[in-house]
Amino acid sequence: MRKNSVKNIRINESVKEELSNIIRNVVKDPRIAPVVSVTEATVATDLKTCRVMISVLGDEKAKADTMEGLKSSAGFIRHMLAVNLNLRNTPELHFKLDESIEYGVHMSKRIDEVMEQDRKRHAEED
Repeated sequence: MRKNSVKNIRINESVKEELSNIIRNVVKDPRIAPVVSVTEATVATDLKTCRVMISVLGDEKAKADTMEGLKSSAGFIRHMLAVNLNLRNTPELHFKLDESIEYGVHMSKRIDEVMEQDRKRHAEED
């Protein structure tokens, strides 16, 4: 199975959706923040491993606690994934913190600030 084959893309999407449901509705670890999103799930072509990108809304402590909770719950989450999805192999999950959404929001705010300063400067010149 090639890396970007239709089958691989379909498996990635199925795993992503199922992981979102499991983390949101099944896992009861109090360390996991209430607002957690699975932004990407990339399953290796041999179905042995899966890199799961997680976005957490909150401060640095909430992010660290959530990642710790997910790593300690990885075995249970993998078991639930095996129960809910019919894959030849259930991949080992590797959780990574995805800060791209937060970075995008930060850059958007910075652009808005610069645009506002530019408007003020043009208003003063006129």
